Amino acid sequence: MSISITVKLFAAYQDAYGQPELTLELPTTATVAAVRDRLIAEHPELAPWRDLTRFGVNLQFVEPDTPLQSGDEVVLIPPVSGG
Repeated sequence: MSISITVKLFAAYQDAYGQPELTLELPTTATVAAVRDRLIAEHPELAPWRDLTRFGVNLQFVEPDTPLQSGDEVVLIPPVSGG
């Protein structure tokens, strides 16, 4: 059994994937951290952001161990700078 989620990508994550969002199929036991770890496994250049990324699910900031449900919208927010 699996769940389907949408992942919104920003900054380094969007640069790595070349698109603003992904749809992922994950195990029903998946957490937000599992999404981050999968993206880093697919794009190892994202590894420096592992411990700096904040997470949101359905427009709420959450902790990495937050469980996911089918239909959730996950946002990975690395630190950004600009002027």
